[in-house]
Amino acid sequence: MWVKGEIIQRVDWNDKLFSLKIKAPIAPYIAGQFIKLSQLKEDKRVARAYSIVNAPGDDFIEVLAVAVEDGQLSPQLQSLSIGDTIDVSPKASGFMTLDEIPQGELQGKHLWLLSTGTAVGPFISMLLTSEPWERFEKVVLVYGVRLAVDLAYINIIQQLQLQYPEQFCFVPIVTRESYDGALNCRIPQAIDSGLLQKQLQLDINPQDSQVMICGNPGMIADAQNTLEELGLTKNLRRAPGQITVEKYW
Repeated sequence: MWVKGEIIQRVDWNDKLFSLKIKAPIAPYIAGQFIKLSQLKEDKRVARAYSIVNAPGDDFIEVLAVAVEDGQLSPQLQSLSIGDTIDVSPKASGFMTLDEIPQGELQGKHLWLLSTGTAVGPFISMLLTSEPWERFEKVVLVYGVRLAVDLAYINIIQQLQLQYPEQFCFVPIVTRESYDGALNCRIPQAIDSGLLQKQLQLDINPQDSQVMICGNPGMIADAQNTLEELGLTKNLRRAPGQITVEKYW
């Protein structure tokens, strides 16, 4: 089942990276969840999952996407203009939400959000709600990209820095060029070397830390292994831990 969504705004961050705001009658969702966008292509339905970037409660949904040259759907999405339509799943899905993070004594004091590329989307949605700021003493967003032009939503991130100056820490990571204020290595290496923790003057340990990871599978696997070496464990409903992951493809 699909509902009709209408493009009401778009932002082109660079020649491949873009955001779409879509007016669609979907059910209420939780920050961190994703919806599916779909088109009929030669009588065959093509559908892909995209995380919702905006906070729950808006009368639209926003997605961040990158156009892949041989992609089944992303080139068509990039060609959409205001007023065009796209099929949308009527209900969001996904379990990478703050609801899944242990509470009470098991919660810890610091929330680390590790993302690469368009996987920053669900974390932006979470940061635009009150929950992380009410639950954690420190909230850290680590945002890894290849080139500086791939950094999206910097305007929102800067607003959060002004709004929560003592609570919010932002670390951009740009791997293929030097960029002022950014680390120049992969996220797992930044943790393994201690460079990330040193820059923030924050330790990552099982007592204080909850870590959510979203991005490419290689980063997730390597970051999880590095965190497990620091004593953290995967967060499961039957066995609460400190590492919550969602693979982005």
